Amino acid sequence: SIFYGSTNIGSGTSSCVPSLEMLAMANDSLTMNNNSSTPCNSAAVCTPVMVCTAFKKNRIYLFTNREPHDVKSDGDTVTPGSTAERDVFNEKPTKEEVLAATRDSATAASRLAGSAILHTTLGDIHIRLCPRECPRTVENFVGHSRAGYYNGHIFHRVIKGFMVQTGCPLGTGTGGESLWGGEFEDEFHPSLRHDRPYTVSMANAGPNTNGSQFFITVAPTPWLDNKHTVFGRVIKGMEVVQKISNIKTNPKNDKPLEDVNIISVTVKDLGAGI
Repeated sequence: SIFYGSTNIGSGTSSCVPSLEMLAMANDSLTMNNNSSTPCNSAAVCTPVMVCTAFKKNRIYLFTNREPHDVKSDGDTVTPGSTAERDVFNEKPTKEEVLAATRDSATAASRLAGSAILHTTLGDIHIRLCPRECPRTVENFVGHSRAGYYNGHIFHRVIKGFMVQTGCPLGTGTGGESLWGGEFEDEFHPSLRHDRPYTVSMANAGPNTNGSQFFITVAPTPWLDNKHTVFGRVIKGMEVVQKISNIKTNPKNDKPLEDVNIISVTVKDLGAGI
């Protein structure tokens, strides 16, 4: 049976909506035989009270005025005291659904990578990524990298002893967007802090404004914790990062006087060596 009730806490009284069994006592139509106008003698032949479909699912639901213990698993015989197994999952997914599920699973896995190599005009920078701690940020970086988005980008902002920044298609620090267009949310993780040099982190213009720009530190920068999303660590090519951080810049905007470019980015799957 289906029963809805409500209680007014503190009033000392409660009110309930009648169950279907209670309604059936006053309405013979709820207990009529499927093929006649006479009341049912057996609950097994009573018509369902309600038939519902499921949204975007190959499934229907039958709500009856029978108790679970009145129906056997096969639904054919009334056995008082038996335990019914009313939920029967007998539908098979369509070929399209199977293909879509397989494709989505493979696509999701391919978006996350374990490492990447920035091929720059001053040398290669090897980065270990953190897809488990910040999956959306890594997906954004990997998606852009595989699409060639970062190819040709310059390191547009360099501050000696602090960090080197890139990822702006305009080369000014004012451009770029996420893999999905616009901006996306921060992903701070307690195990990923700006506690060491060669930390790879997202540049932003405030909370939840991540796009495509990122930077690599050359010193510990703990004041950036919980303000910028750390998504990787440089594990090889530190000397290249240092070279970039030591180049001469325009003191007005920290832009290098000579361009240092990202030639391309190589992405490697989780578990693959760097």
